[in-house]
Formats: sequence, structure tokens, C-alpha cells
Amino acid sequence: MSQFSKPDAPRFSVDVYQNEFLPEGGREVNAIVTATSTGGGTSAASAPDTAVVVMVDCSGSMDYPPTKMRNAREATAAAIDVLRDGVSFAVVAGTHQAKEVYPGAGRLAVADATTRAQAKEALRKLSPGGGTAIGTWLRLAGRLLSTADASIRHGILLTDGRNEHEEPDALRATLDSCAGRFTCDARGVGTNWEVKEVTGIASALLGSADIVADPAGLAADFTGMMEKAMGKELADVSLRLWTPQGAEVLFVKQVAPSVQDLTDRRVEAGPRAADYPTGSWGDESRDYHVCVRVPDAGVGHEMLAARASLVSPLPDGPPRVLAQGLVRAVWTDDLAASTTINPQVAHYTGQAELAQAIQQGLELRKSGDLDGATAKLGRAVQLANRSGNEDTAKLLAKVVDVVDAVNGTVRLKTKVSAEAEKTLETRSTKTVRVKK
Repeated sequence: MSQFSKPDAPRFSVDVYQNEFLPEGGREVNAIVTATSTGGGTSAASAPDTAVVVMVDCSGSMDYPPTKMRNAREATAAAIDVLRDGVSFAVVAGTHQAKEVYPGAGRLAVADATTRAQAKEALRKLSPGGGTAIGTWLRLAGRLLSTADASIRHGILLTDGRNEHEEPDALRATLDSCAGRFTCDARGVGTNWEVKEVTGIASALLGSADIVADPAGLAADFTGMMEKAMGKELADVSLRLWTPQGAEVLFVKQVAPSVQDLTDRRVEAGPRAADYPTGSWGDESRDYHVCVRVPDAGVGHEMLAARASLVSPLPDGPPRVLAQGLVRAVWTDDLAASTTINPQVAHYTGQAELAQAIQQGLELRKSGDLDGATAKLGRAVQLANRSGNEDTAKLLAKVVDVVDAVNGTVRLKTKVSAEAEKTLETRSTKTVRVKK
């Protein structure tokens, strides 16, 4: 473990958990890299370095029931109340096109008592009507955020329906162009939206995704999201992996607080090094599963398999190293040593399989393959039980009747509410930390 810091900045540390011992001929090294930032979110002076755009769905479906639009207005007002003085912000109304609600004229307002009151007054004019083209909302948010002299740029997006007035390729192209420019939390309200769209937005823009099944819960959810955004102190942090000659990174996955595959986000960063984006950080800890293939070496040899660093860009020169840890490989003929699976690696391998089993099980259920769905969701129940993921176990119990959690014996429920199914699918990637 090592750590670096400067005054008035969050302090970062990196811990590596692994079994470094490989059998003769072994080439695959697995490690859990735990990255922790402390001291984030404590400095009020840091908040003005933040810009936020809230995107509110105002399509026609927000009128069913009429309370939904009112809840969305109230939730946005509650989020605006959380903005610290000096933070740049704007509100966008989203339909088949995007419209600036406040402050207008292609700019951002600076939060104080007056602008917060003006923004909340402007929200009263929001009314439902029109279609849904989420890419247009994100593009406008990106343009507005690009006008801010702020290092932390963040979006909050709310939708209640499918992205019906835009081709999937258009939304994907928008996400590609927005990635790295700002982060975004996405929420689906009610049950008529598409999980893969909402989670896809959050994943591409390194934010969180969730369901707010009852619109009455929007204010609390928006308040929580905005408080988290106000706690961010450092943007554009990357996990940099350096590997020696002959070694290659097979995959990099965030595994806590949720599963997110970063392998394809690799950006070359010099000889034998690559960066994987992690977004903005406040006071928090995250776990990453790193898998490296190393060249074969004989018994008794050892090598550095990878150096894992957290890095932050600087205006001039190379990025600042915030913390780093080492992943090792040692070849042994001690069978007990080389066959022991590290508890952290085992736990998160199970959590990633749990997310996959839920998603595949729900897909099979939708397609009518009830036997396949039962097998996959049974395996999910078994994994949730084994890892102590009680929240996911409770969500699974609304979709299947659990006969034997230890062995994963379940029966599909004949009637499952849209809310139960959508909540399970949306939260399938949320993980529990390994018990130290």
C-alpha cells in the first residue's frame, strides 16, 4: 500500500489483495485493487469548482398520472436547494428536443439565494407534452457544462419512458461524444422505461443508475444525488496499470460498489501502461478486479505482474500519481499455496457472476424459457446467499419462491409486478463489500 497527497486535497490510498503464488506453468494473476479517498466532501471551498445540469423528462407520458410531473418538479427544486453557493448550474426540459428551462441563453447560473429561487420559480412552468429523445438532452447538457470553468462537471437525468424518438445508434454516438466530458447519474421513474437505456447512460458516463418506482420518492433520491455531487473533490481520476515486457492485461472491472467492466475503456498511457477512467471522487472507496497474463517462469522465480496507480491530470506535464500498489507473481511447487483462492478475489468473482445470472435469468424469463430462467435465478439466489448480499436476495425473493437458498433451488413466481422485475434488473450490478 502507498499513498500520496497534497494539502487541502483528498488523500488516496491503494491496497492490493491477491494470492501471488502460481503453480509451475501458471500464467494468470488475479488481484483486487481497493482504492480509497478520504477527506473528500469536507471542504466547502471545493464545491464552486463544480457545474451541474439537471435534465427533467417533460414528455407526454409524464402526465400519467399527473402527480408524476409535480413530483419531478418538486424533486428538482429539492436538488437545487442542495447546491452550494458558487456552483454553476442549469435545468433542461427534455422531450423529443431539449430546452433550457433556467437560466437560458446557452449559459449556466451561479448558485446563490437569488438564483436558486429564480430556478425554482422557472420549474413551475414545466408541463408534459411531446416525445423522448434523450440524446438531445445530453448534448445540450454537454454544451452547457462546457461553458463552465469547473473541473467537476456532472449531469442528473430523469426519464419515465423509452427513447422512442431517436435511433439507438444516435444515443450511442452521443454517449461516446459525452464520455470523459462529464459524468451523469440516471434515474428511471415508474416502470415504463428501458433498463438497458438508463443503465447504459450511467455506465458510459461513469455515474449511478437506479429506479424510483414511486414518483413520491423522487425528492429524496434527487437530494441524495445532489449531495453526492457536492461532495466530489477531484475529477478525471484514472486507474493506471503498468505491466512488464511480455505481460498483458486481460480485464479490468470495477466490482464495488457496483459491477462495471472497464476493459474496453483502455487508453494507452506510454510504454506498457494504460489508463482506465474512474470519474470523479469524493470521500469513498471502490474495488477493482484486475486480471493479468504473465510470461511463464520456473519454480522459485518471482516478478512484478503489474503496478496499479491512481492518477489525476495536471494542466502541464505528466499526471499526478495519487497512490499506487503492486501486483506480484511467485511460482511455487507448493500445491497448497498455489491453489488457495484469495477471499477478496473469490467474493467479487461471485458478485460479478451474480449480476450476470440475474440479467440472463430475467432475459430467459421474458423470452419464455422458464427452465433456463429458473436455473439462472436459482444460481443467483445461491450466490446472493453465499456472499451475504441481503438487498439482492430480497429483490430476488419478489421474482422467485426460494425453496433452498444454499443450493439455489427456486420456483418462478407466476405473477411478478413490473416494479419488482425492473428493480431487480436495475440493481443487479450493485454489490456488497467483502467482509474483511
